[in-house]
Amino acid sequence: MDRQIRKLGIALLALFLIAFAQVNYIQVFAADRIAEDPANAQRQLIAEYKVDRGSILAADGTTVLASSRKSPGQLRFQRRYPHGELYAHETGFYSFVFGRTELEQSYNEFLTGDAAELLPQTLTDLILGRPKQGATIVTTLVPEIQEAAAAAALAEAGDVAIAAIDPATGDVLALVSEPSYDPNPLASQDPKVVRDSWDELNADPEKPLLSRASDELFPPGSTFKLVTASAALENGFGPESLWPNPNELDLPLTDALRQSCNVVFGGVGLELGAEKLAEQARAYGFTAEAGQDLVPFDIPWTSGVFPAPETFVDREPAVAISAIGQQDVAANPLQMALVAAAIANDGVEMQPRLVTEARDPSGRVIAEFDPHEFSEPLSPENAAALTQMMVGVVESGTGTAAQIPGVTVAGKTGTAQHGDGEDPHAWFVCFAPAEAPRIAVAVIVLDGGSLGSEATGGQVAAPIARAVLEAGLGA
Repeated sequence: MDRQIRKLGIALLALFLIAFAQVNYIQVFAADRIAEDPANAQRQLIAEYKVDRGSILAADGTTVLASSRKSPGQLRFQRRYPHGELYAHETGFYSFVFGRTELEQSYNEFLTGDAAELLPQTLTDLILGRPKQGATIVTTLVPEIQEAAAAAALAEAGDVAIAAIDPATGDVLALVSEPSYDPNPLASQDPKVVRDSWDELNADPEKPLLSRASDELFPPGSTFKLVTASAALENGFGPESLWPNPNELDLPLTDALRQSCNVVFGGVGLELGAEKLAEQARAYGFTAEAGQDLVPFDIPWTSGVFPAPETFVDREPAVAISAIGQQDVAANPLQMALVAAAIANDGVEMQPRLVTEARDPSGRVIAEFDPHEFSEPLSPENAAALTQMMVGVVESGTGTAAQIPGVTVAGKTGTAQHGDGEDPHAWFVCFAPAEAPRIAVAVIVLDGGSLGSEATGGQVAAPIARAVLEAGLGA
């Protein structure tokens, strides 16, 4: 009898060890291979459709940007996007054919109820036999500002992208890119509808799935002079320091920015050199090449690019051209809004933030995502000096179209060349009120919009930025 018990014990131990080894093999050694198997990924996604996926809300905590509703069939819930194109580049889409993107992907653990903070809720759902419920995430997007930005973009003939940020927190108040897309067909439970929509979107030469506000890069033109001016101030030159302006009298740095004088800023770049320009650009979050994002963000994005100093060896003219935001310098509205926000925030650049908190199904806050500093590209004194220089741009320089009665606006125009025979991109970067900034905005109008080859940032982009500032100050 004892021998039989020992044999049984040995057999059970052997089975346990085999099971233990198998579990560890799956979880440790084969985990990556299994996770990368498309069939398993598809099964995992289908399993997620048994979960009452959490909603995505605007900053007011009530405006629904994405939600789930019950659906018959194998997929028990279907994702819906009530505002269609308006928030598509931020929410992304949730598709049983093509997976998840943007916030739907970044915060998937919370939305599917798999985050550790939701364990008590998940156990309760299991005991009561209820569908598993995900958490709701609350974004920083302000509907009034997002809607105003979208309306201003649509009013302009051409493709427009806009970013608006709270300088003190880094909260992204609005992020708009035209053209956009409707994520609802991609969330359909009809495979044909999903694939037809996907094929149509990917065949569109305008690339609506990409956000021009955060995913693509363009030459920033004269808006980059804010970075060059920062480098000058940080390296001992004052707002009234004089710079050669051939065929004219020497100009103070302040007047050169107000008039957006390329000759002066090219000279500033040559005086400072590629090393100091690159150092200043890195402090603002520009990388040496695309794909090396320095500034963390809740969704994938492409930060600005200022080439490595060694690429300028024996190319002195390229330093001057880069100092005015041309050559190999590139940015998007989110990057340039961060530059403006840093100047507005006493020289401190905050990380851009798109999500503030997560709530369980009962509405209780289970996770908070606090603001974080990224860098301090400017001293408070130099930030104040550059702010006054930008005020001059709007009061009596190239940016007068951004003036708002009763509000002091600080801004910088930009007109960027890009390719032979192409109409220039028009830019405007700004913040307000200048004495106590609440919102920083960057706008690009591709190919000059309605004015084409005659466009300037002050004519085309500044009025759009003014509309966004007004919405932000009134929100």
